[in-house]
Amino acid sequence: MKKHLFSLAAAVLLSAAATSTVSAQAMITPGTVMVGGMAMYPNKDIVSNAVNSKDHTTLVAAVKAADLVGTLQGKGPFTVFAPVNDAFENLPAGTVETLLKPENKATLSKVLTYHVVAGKMDSKAIMAAIKAGKGKATLKTVSGGTLTAMMNGTQNVVLTDESGNTASISTYDVTQSNGVIHVIDKVMLPK
Repeated sequence: MKKHLFSLAAAVLLSAAATSTVSAQAMITPGTVMVGGMAMYPNKDIVSNAVNSKDHTTLVAAVKAADLVGTLQGKGPFTVFAPVNDAFENLPAGTVETLLKPENKATLSKVLTYHVVAGKMDSKAIMAAIKAGKGKATLKTVSGGTLTAMMNGTQNVVLTDESGNTASISTYDVTQSNGVIHVIDKVMLPK
């Protein structure tokens, strides 16, 4: 009898959990991607979504310090390669603090806009450009520099900056109202 009651109670709890999961998922807009534990809504702009990601607090602080909020909330479209907090933490000690100082605003702006490409390049467009370039695609950044995109396997795009540092895209195609975000694991640095 106890075993039967336990099984019945477990079934009720599992059913309730499944219902709440379905309800939570049903509330998410189609095309929504979870980044940093938060929903990134395709009808919101790049900054409005990024401020909610727990994985991008350093990036958001840097965008604010460089006065790029208005730009990244603009019409676009933009393709943003967004480094996670760990990527900033892996820079040499003191780098982020130095870049965030008001006197280094121009340098910070250059580093951040080095992660932005004009136009909307989803993963299919990036992979098509790599294929058309016979294994490499050169992406012109808003800062005036270039990033090189290559394939690492059949589904993984790797970016290389002008100094030879590489970053992998960990989350692709986070659609925004004014472009697309691809989450990367390293900070790309211009020359």
